[in-house]
Amino acid sequence: MTPVLNETTCIKCGGKLTQFDIGLHRKLINRGATEFMCIPCLAKKFKVSEERMWEKIEEFRDWGCTLFPPKDNK
Repeated sequence: MTPVLNETTCIKCGGKLTQFDIGLHRKLINRGATEFMCIPCLAKKFKVSEERMWEKIEEFRDWGCTLFPPKDNK
């Protein structure tokens, strides 16, 4: 039986996930993950603020990480 990807809800709180949640989980926890935590739950796990998590996402994107959606170039 093929494992089902849980890309819609957080494995801790059940909240709806975004590409940012999935990307950050893969970057910080496991690149090959099939279940994910949302940013608030990841922040709790690492004992940092959600704001700090968003700063890291911006930093990773600036470095060229493709796990996150690109910035809008408007």
